[in-house]
Amino acid sequence: MSLYRDTAVVLRVQKLGEADRIITLLTRRYGKVRAVAKGVRRTTSRFGARVEPFCHVDVQLYTGRTLDVITQVQTVDAFGVQIVEDYQRYTAACAVLETVDRLAAEEGEPVLRLYLLAVGALRALSGRDRDSSQVLDAFLLRAMSFAGWSPALTECARCGQGGPHAAFNVQAGGAVCATCRPAGSVRPSALTLPLMEALLHGDWDTAEAATGPVRREASGLVAAHLQWYMERQLRSLPLVERTVPELIRERASEAALVGAADGESGQPLN
Repeated sequence: MSLYRDTAVVLRVQKLGEADRIITLLTRRYGKVRAVAKGVRRTTSRFGARVEPFCHVDVQLYTGRTLDVITQVQTVDAFGVQIVEDYQRYTAACAVLETVDRLAAEEGEPVLRLYLLAVGALRALSGRDRDSSQVLDAFLLRAMSFAGWSPALTECARCGQGGPHAAFNVQAGGAVCATCRPAGSVRPSALTLPLMEALLHGDWDTAEAATGPVRREASGLVAAHLQWYMERQLRSLPLVERTVPELIRERASEAALVGAADGESGQPLN
């Protein structure tokens, strides 16, 4: 019997037998691990609630013949408590976990950067300081960079000519110049690719200044690029709500009220 211990994010759970579950973990040092948690479906389980999706845990396991076995779990961060209360954040977090599960294809292969990205995304979603759609898009762009699929945003994906460029083509790998632009390319807003660049590099001042339509267009390009290179659709991604954050709606309402007052008083609008 070989015991080992690591911190991990719980990606998904599956029923096994009468009372057990198979827990898929992304660990800091050992990559993706599938392990059995015995008896966790019983009400008397010592750590059943600690091995649910979105949990960040310190886990001890021993090596089994086919699947490892979880012997001890301690909570590091209970991200799920805040995430499951908000449907928009819940669906975004589900998309994060599904992406991680797909990108960490080989069990036992260390993927430290992906682990850190997952923990950071879940922490941001549970903290509620940022728009969940933007947190998800930032995670997806950085995860694609980890996988080697990062879209070209500031130079032509085909010839490398510096931008900005007006067209974007998923199959070509991102932004394309007028010379290289293939048929079927889209022409996003002039602010969309800079928004994606800001999300990729953590420029949140620029990202949070973007309007709702620009955010939604960027989200569409990110999702299309990810699923093209992953060669499959993420089941959770269509469920993610892409709504304008409350702060933007409040500012829009305030602007409308100010505009109405100015209009009634005969003052010009600025």
